[in-house]
Amino acid sequence: MKVYTYSEARQKLSKLLEAARNEEVIIRKRNGEVFSIIYRKPPESPFDVKGLKTKAKTQDILSAVKESRSGADFGA
Repeated sequence: MKVYTYSEARQKLSKLLEAARNEEVIIRKRNGEVFSIIYRKPPESPFDVKGLKTKAKTQDILSAVKESRSGADFGA
């Protein structure tokens, strides 16, 4: 855990954030207040889906979509 004064933290913010990737960083103000900086990974999107390997070609997929839509009644 690294401890910085408020003044040090202001001067070395980029370095401080890099250090927080690996360990907790503490900032201590003159008035006694203490703050903790902890790195968090960005949340994963539910739309991040791994690709599938297939022998289907683009035209095969488009034909299947077109076929599925032609038989469906969407209330139009």
